[in-house]
Amino acid sequence: MSLKEKLIKEKLPRHVAIIMDGNGRWARRMGANRIFGHQNGVTPVHEVVEASGELGIDYLTLYAFSTENWGRPMDEIEALMGLLVSTIKKETRKLVENNVKLRTIGDLSKLPDTPRRELIRLTEETAGNTGLTVILALSYSSRTELIQAAKNIVTDACNGKIKPEDMSCTLFEQYLETAGIPDPELLIRTSGEFRISNFLLYQLAYTELYFTQKFWPDFRKEDFYAALLDYQNRERRFGKISEQL
Repeated sequence: MSLKEKLIKEKLPRHVAIIMDGNGRWARRMGANRIFGHQNGVTPVHEVVEASGELGIDYLTLYAFSTENWGRPMDEIEALMGLLVSTIKKETRKLVENNVKLRTIGDLSKLPDTPRRELIRLTEETAGNTGLTVILALSYSSRTELIQAAKNIVTDACNGKIKPEDMSCTLFEQYLETAGIPDPELLIRTSGEFRISNFLLYQLAYTELYFTQKFWPDFRKEDFYAALLDYQNRERRFGKISEQL
């Protein structure tokens, strides 16, 4: 029996975030280069996007490329960008047909022209879709996001658009790249690493964390269901005690 049958639909998270880690180490274990690992990391993306859509999850954020990743060897970066372009072209029709909306967070200005244009095209083409929203974090740094938010707040304050006493969590969140998107209730990280690597530092304040030893290329729907089932078995108290829930 699939773990999917054990899930309680009413207790599913609205928003799941995933740090897709371990492509390179998986490739080394297979006796191949890191690029081979990235190529095989596309299949689990298909699996979790499909599973999320089937379950009715509203938002799925995938940490695809961090600002720190620009420090990797150039041949790996070029291969990743090429893989991004080819994947977008292959998946466009399926995303449109399945009512999936694509959004991005991160500094897309750093991307080469072709992948940037393809991302813009696909976000525009799927903008009217009302099903699952897939958010790709590309050239993303949470610290940079927070600093930019602070800069924009100071600018607006200097221009008289807001007052210091107006500041609240609700107002601050409007300056983040994820404005209008609910915080993730569940974060999944593959490959056995136990850190969040500069990812959604503000948004993850009360997110449940799930770590698996599996490398990302080996991650499949059943692994996704296992993470969701684990989430459903937790008690989310938000600072309260059990008796108050």
